[in-house]
Amino acid sequence: MKEKTRYTVIGAGNGGKAMAAHLALLGFSVALYNRTPEHIDVIQKRGGIELKSYEGGPQGFGKLTLITSNIAEAIEHAEMIMVVVPSSAHADIARVVAPHLRDGQIIILHPGRTFGAIEFDKVLRDNHCKADVIIAEAGTFIYASRSDGPASAYIFRIKDSVPLAALPATDTQQVLEVVNSAYPQFIDGVNVFHTSMNNIGAIFHPALTLLNAGRIESTRGDFQFYVDGVTPSVARVLEALDRERVAVAFAIGIRAQTAIAWLKKAYDADGVDLYEAIQNQVGYYGIGAPKTLAHRYIFEDVPMSLVPLATLGQQYGVSVRCMESIIRLACIIHRRDYWQYGRTLVKLGLAELSVRELMRFANEGICDCDTEFFCERCIQSHNNHDLPATPVGGAKIAKNPL
Repeated sequence: MKEKTRYTVIGAGNGGKAMAAHLALLGFSVALYNRTPEHIDVIQKRGGIELKSYEGGPQGFGKLTLITSNIAEAIEHAEMIMVVVPSSAHADIARVVAPHLRDGQIIILHPGRTFGAIEFDKVLRDNHCKADVIIAEAGTFIYASRSDGPASAYIFRIKDSVPLAALPATDTQQVLEVVNSAYPQFIDGVNVFHTSMNNIGAIFHPALTLLNAGRIESTRGDFQFYVDGVTPSVARVLEALDRERVAVAFAIGIRAQTAIAWLKKAYDADGVDLYEAIQNQVGYYGIGAPKTLAHRYIFEDVPMSLVPLATLGQQYGVSVRCMESIIRLACIIHRRDYWQYGRTLVKLGLAELSVRELMRFANEGICDCDTEFFCERCIQSHNNHDLPATPVGGAKIAKNPL
């Protein structure tokens, strides 16, 4: 009988704790890594995590194989690496794991937000990682969960269907074959542009937080975020953002799901408009609002979700005025220029690629960027070791040098 896959969960926040405990309850050998030892001290003392859940959901004590702040031993344990940290930390995690990865490991970002797998891949290459690993991203986080104590977590709901895509897409089926023994909810997400363009967190999180700024600051988040925070007027702003996201996706040849369609697919919740569909999502009941505006719904979702969507729209001539307005509000409130800090096409090495080249890169791992020159991605994808590597965005190398 084949031995079960060994998992390492990176991140001991509410999502990481929920995933680690659930995987352990499913019978998998699980390591939990967190860079700050104090955050996992109680978990180490107990040897695992207590998981509570909705009626019929997973619950019990999930005993973990390894609980550590040593990244080398955490990566050594893993066949499957589940990165469950804010997407603003993806680049840092990639830099930390780069020296320790080995051939055959699979890394999944939960979720990638917008272009997460592309950023992770680029940072690994920039840090000279030579391991033959697969990087994939989930379109959204599979759980609606919250921390229920230092060594416990609560799952409000597990999504029925979550798209997943590897970079390149030719590796997606291999990832699904491995992960589906734990998560049959994961389905083929086509490619990482599809999962990125269907990033619903970009629509729901930043605008909903910013439009409830006064209420959050005056009550310290003492209200139900989705149930009370999404009024008919707020929902209309979310719908405007959603229309822009769908238009940007269409500009690169992708038919993105609307937010209403996503709610139906992920939670079987529907309605005549977005306001009604959100109110009909029972999994949102009981989820409190952020206690402060210094929250990942802004510092993560604006630079790592909205900024790349907006810059893609700007590149291809799509009006993204609503996105630009939400980004500008976030910059003012946080006193930080998220346009400079966020994932832009230039930073990801995508600014000079045509739509056809973007899709070929996502699907096959090569951009075939020029008939005369190789870029670094093409060199690596063709495994052409005779040509020297060059940083993305740097000078190109002739395909047939004299």
